[in-house]
Order: sequence, then structure tokens, then C-alpha cells
Amino acid sequence: MKVRTLAVEGALEFSPQVFGDDRGRFLSPFQEEAFAQAHGAPLFPVRQTNHSVSARGVVRGIHYTTTPPGCAKYVYCAAGSAIDIVVDIRVGSPTFGRWDAVLMDQDHHRTMYFPVGVGHAFVALQDNTVMSYMVSTTYVAANELALDVLDPALGLPIPQDVPPILSERDGVAIRLAQAAEEGLLPDYDVCRRIEQELTQTVPSL
Repeated sequence: MKVRTLAVEGALEFSPQVFGDDRGRFLSPFQEEAFAQAHGAPLFPVRQTNHSVSARGVVRGIHYTTTPPGCAKYVYCAAGSAIDIVVDIRVGSPTFGRWDAVLMDQDHHRTMYFPVGVGHAFVALQDNTVMSYMVSTTYVAANELALDVLDPALGLPIPQDVPPILSERDGVAIRLAQAAEEGLLPDYDVCRRIEQELTQTVPSL
């Protein structure tokens, strides 16, 4: 398993070894030992798994969870391809306002770890793109917020060759600066504390 540290503090990319033959392929998108070595602690206890199917051009995000309770994610593209994006929206973070992106597809099978408090967005590059997540908290609609994925101040890598398809909620989401002014963004120190508490609930390797 190869590991890459992303530009957003605490975010990681993993690339598993792929074993192929005339029958097809086999790989392990998540490997606890490799994750713990890179992250410094085991993966959070998984409270829910999510599965989305998107048409080409669908843009989902920027989504985040109020903190507390906060939410960490481990994300994998099971079919198709997508640009998966992490955005640091944690006030006080050394990388606040920065983002990084990973091309997820059926050739490299990359995955991403999203620490507590960051924003998540992705763009489906093919029809029937399947994104699968393990998450640390159960979904509660009232805790889920969104930021403008087309915010020019962020300049996220949204492809221009196809019009972005947004949900009604994402289409009217506010920009990062407005969310900061209204006190809607997670606090970095609180996010770090919650993330540490999550790892204390699982046995270390």
C-alpha cells in the first residue's frame, strides 16, 4: 500500500497493490496496518457506510458535518471515475482554505482519508460512478452543511467540458468567507480532539 500525504493537514491518499490475471483483479482498498502507520492511530469505529451512484458531470459537495459531533471519512471509488476533493475549512488549521484532489478510478483504485471537520466534494467523470464511504458518525440531516463548490476564492478543479450538475441544496450553498463570518465552520482544535477521542475507542495494533 502506497501512501501520500495531501496538502490538507491530516488528509491522506492510499494506493493499494492490484493483483490481476485473466479472471480480473483483486485488491484491498483499506488495510488497517498501513493506515495506522500513516495516520498514527487505527481507523475510527465505522458507524455507517454510504454508497452513491452519479452520472457524468454530477458534483456533490462541498459537504461537512457540524463539529461536534464531527465526522471522519474513508472514501473509495468502486466503479467509474471521479475527482475527489478535500477542503480544509477548520478555523485555526495550519492549512485552512487549502484543498487537494485525487483522481479515483478503476485503474489505480486510490482511496482517501478525510479527517474530522474538513469539507468533501467530488466530480463524477463517467456515468454510473460509484463512490463508497466508511464514516465515523451516523447521518443526521440537521448536522450536515454545505459550502459553494464553485466558490471562486477556492478555485476547486471542477472540469469545464461539461456543465456541473448540482443538487438544489448545493446550488444555493454559501461561500467559505460567508460561512466563516457567520461562525458556521468547525474549529481546528475541537476537530483534533474529537478525532483523537475516536481512535481511543478502538484497540491499537
